[in-house]
Amino acid sequence: MFIDQVEIEVQSGRGGNGMVHFHREKYVTKGGPDGGDGGRGGDVILEVRPTLNTLAAFRHTIRYVAEDGKGGGTNNKAGKSAENLIVQVPPGTVIYDAASGGLLGDLTAPGQRLTVCKGGRGGRGNTHFKSSINQTPRTAENGEPGEEKRLRLELKLIADIGIVGVPNAGKSTLLSVLTNARPKIAAYPFTTLEPNLGVAEVDANTTVVLADIPGLIEGASQGAGLGFDFLRHVQRTRVLIHLIDGLSPDPFADYAQTNAEMALFDPRLGQKPQVVAVNKSDQPEVQERWTELKKQFKKKKVDVVIISAMARTGVRELLLKAAERLAETPPLEDVTPELPVYRPVEDPREFKITREPDGFRVHSKAIERAALMTPWNQDGSVRRFQRMMEKLGVDKALREAGAQEGDTVFIGEFELEYQE
Repeated sequence: MFIDQVEIEVQSGRGGNGMVHFHREKYVTKGGPDGGDGGRGGDVILEVRPTLNTLAAFRHTIRYVAEDGKGGGTNNKAGKSAENLIVQVPPGTVIYDAASGGLLGDLTAPGQRLTVCKGGRGGRGNTHFKSSINQTPRTAENGEPGEEKRLRLELKLIADIGIVGVPNAGKSTLLSVLTNARPKIAAYPFTTLEPNLGVAEVDANTTVVLADIPGLIEGASQGAGLGFDFLRHVQRTRVLIHLIDGLSPDPFADYAQTNAEMALFDPRLGQKPQVVAVNKSDQPEVQERWTELKKQFKKKKVDVVIISAMARTGVRELLLKAAERLAETPPLEDVTPELPVYRPVEDPREFKITREPDGFRVHSKAIERAALMTPWNQDGSVRRFQRMMEKLGVDKALREAGAQEGDTVFIGEFELEYQE
């Protein structure tokens, strides 16, 4: 089954905890702090694998979790950092944040990578908290939590030449004749429910990739028929073979309708170079109409050829003509540059206090992360967190919001008791 859109959940690894430890050695009665740092959690990375052509693998696995870093050890030994989790995707995969809809990346080249979740850094051991007034710090950090996201992956087929047209125009037959592809073919509309790819040999040194795009009907750009799901695949092609059904009641109207639907979906699609071909020349009715059809297209300054995909007449010439247009067309990167990605920078000093029925809640991703990295069973770490709250002005803001001694303060998943 061809699958071109999925949603997955990804989570990077948590950093390892820093260690509280003091040097132990014979005849050394007061060894200094030597707790090691925790290792870094694994990143989640999407990587292009050129042999893939669908997102079918994500039907079975929709959650990907990287490993956590290891905790720090004695004698200043750092914990082992986790391996990154590599998730392989086909070329042409566009990645969106499912929650915000924001574009995160566009992967097209083999081996290209995108880090979607960075692993948490390891917590610092008590060695880092030694000072002139605190020679025996019993303070360390827990590892930083990993990131968690829900992603929407959308696949746009990457082909040099796309074959477009109304249903039953003969696109799949043409693809099978020009390449070694074996798409499903039958004499009724919408035989093709999914795009098909094939490789055609132009000459001994040149090959081109062709994509048979499912037929477009009126209203496709608004979701009618099959067009809405597959119009985006045309965006990746550089040149179009516009195939017209010679037995259609109005071939020129079909041509205009298909172009209109593409332009409504994306104005750039209407600007792509096209090679227009009337199919089914093996039918006497089409031969009779050809002279009039040619005049009709010539009035609109459209160069058109006649072929029969079934009888294999004129198809080689059509391929050479399309390959010639392809050679004249700039690479896709020059035509459709990658969209910029804007990510807001989180200010760690910003927070918000809200009153709740059973206490007060502090809203701040940075403070919530700091709470997760605080070992609450270590007095020194608790005092350090309290100093940070005072420095950021959270204590003052709680007092101004009406917090009193003994009230509950919620920070993320933690419930703390407010003290003056």
